[in-house]
Amino acid sequence: MRIAPLLLGGWLAAGSAGATTLVAQATAPASSRLPPGYGTLTQNDLALRVVTPDIEVRFIPLDQRVTRLLAKDSWESLQSLVKSRRASIDSIANMEGVSRPGLALVTFFGQRSNARFDPQTLTLVVRNRVFNPLGIVPFSGKFTSQQLDVREQVSGIYLFEQDLPVDDSFTISYNGINSGDWSGKQRQLDSERARVALRAQGAMRDTSAADSAH
Repeated sequence: MRIAPLLLGGWLAAGSAGATTLVAQATAPASSRLPPGYGTLTQNDLALRVVTPDIEVRFIPLDQRVTRLLAKDSWESLQSLVKSRRASIDSIANMEGVSRPGLALVTFFGQRSNARFDPQTLTLVVRNRVFNPLGIVPFSGKFTSQQLDVREQVSGIYLFEQDLPVDDSFTISYNGINSGDWSGKQRQLDSERARVALRAQGAMRDTSAADSAH
């Protein structure tokens, strides 16, 4: 795994050799083409969590098939985060020979004083197969300390070999503890996709009607 040296003073972990490619998404579903800004979901609606006595981990896929279902402010916030770290993301992807990495926003929250955390132990579990991140682009140098006080938090963008399987089933694991299954969110996501499509169509009709009136 590579951790972007820009914020971590050159600390690099070795990349995983012979990592297996994630399950490919055969075709881009309609949700990846939905216009942003019409959703109502929050980042918490997209989050998988792992909670230990010391640390809470929150994992949000940065995949437009689901981020386009967020409310406008949340969508723009995540887009801005990715844009601000694009150079580091591309650098890691290029070093690992990956043209389109899967991305996730991972946040570690301190649950007690002097809580220790290890960002490299977080893995993605897809159908009982474990995938290590290619690298991490942190937002703060505090990632190097690997220590948090109560209510402190640090975040970073994790890179994986391919798009995350957000239309399928997966979990995350941290220190041997697994999150809930992403598949449990599919009903809510499908309902929101339908609502976003209707809202977007309604907005287009309103715009067309306004143009015709002029």
